Amino acid sequence: MLKEFKEFLMRGNVIDLAVAVVIGGAFQKIVSALVTAIINPIIAAIFNAEAIAKVVWTIGSVNLGVGELAAAIINFLIVGAVLFVVVKAMNTAQNLRKKDEEVVEEVPATPTTEELLAQIRDLLADK
Repeated sequence: MLKEFKEFLMRGNVIDLAVAVVIGGAFQKIVSALVTAIINPIIAAIFNAEAIAKVVWTIGSVNLGVGELAAAIINFLIVGAVLFVVVKAMNTAQNLRKKDEEVVEEVPATPTTEELLAQIRDLLADK
C-alpha cells in the first residue's frame, strides 16, 4: 500500500497540482496586498471614507456596506485576469509545440543509398 501511495504521489499530475496550489496561494497573497494597500484606499478616497470597509450607500433608512464587496470583486477580477493570461500563454505554447512536431513529421524521408543507386541505374539505362 505504501508503494502504491508513493507511485500516486510521483505521478506528474499530482506534482503539477501541488506546485499550482502553492504558487496560487502565494499569488493570492500578492493580489490581496495590492487590493488592500493600493486599490482599497483609492476607492475609499473616491467615496470620501476612511477605509473601504466604511464605504456605504444609504437607501432610505438602510445602509448598504458595499466596500468589502467591491474589494472582493476587484480581487476576483485581478486573479481571473492573470489566470486567463497564464492559461492562454500555456495553450499558445502547447499549440506551437504541436505545430513544430507536425512539421517534423511532414519532412519527407531521405532516400536510402540503394534507392539512389537504383535511380542512377535507371537514368543511365534510359540513355
